[in-house]
Amino acid sequence: MEPQTSSSRIDATQPRSLSELLECPPAVGVLLNNAASCLSYDSGDVVFLQSGNCEGLYVVISGQFLRKTERMQARLTLAPARPGDLVELAAALGDGHHTYTMTAQIPGSVLLLPIEALRTAFLTHPPLRMRLLEELAREVSRAYDACCISRSVKTRRRGAQAASA
Repeated sequence: MEPQTSSSRIDATQPRSLSELLECPPAVGVLLNNAASCLSYDSGDVVFLQSGNCEGLYVVISGQFLRKTERMQARLTLAPARPGDLVELAAALGDGHHTYTMTAQIPGSVLLLPIEALRTAFLTHPPLRMRLLEELAREVSRAYDACCISRSVKTRRRGAQAASA
């Protein structure tokens, strides 16, 4: 099986415009570029907290960020966010509340596309919302696959240990 390429990550070595990254018309890219702000963080700084109000869609520019969530009284560490990752699609497209906490592991920066600019972009170019929903579906699918693989490996190890005992 071929590994699935991550369309939610851009090649950090090649600068791209937002319109190219988000596959939208240049005019919508200009709208988002004009509204975007670059935010810098030091190690240990919290970018946003789970359940907090989502300010928009984030694109990791540099550094590495840890994502943690609490679900059903369990604390989970999600895959780290690295340069090129689109972050918090679920919150930006959903109810507007963060689904996890993101903290800088090393100094880094993110580009914030404010929620109001995103809403305007969705009205101007409706396919953008669908494209981001499709990306969210792929992200959830990758996470589900990773979870299933992790569980099957643990199950196999337990079975092998029981058989050798």
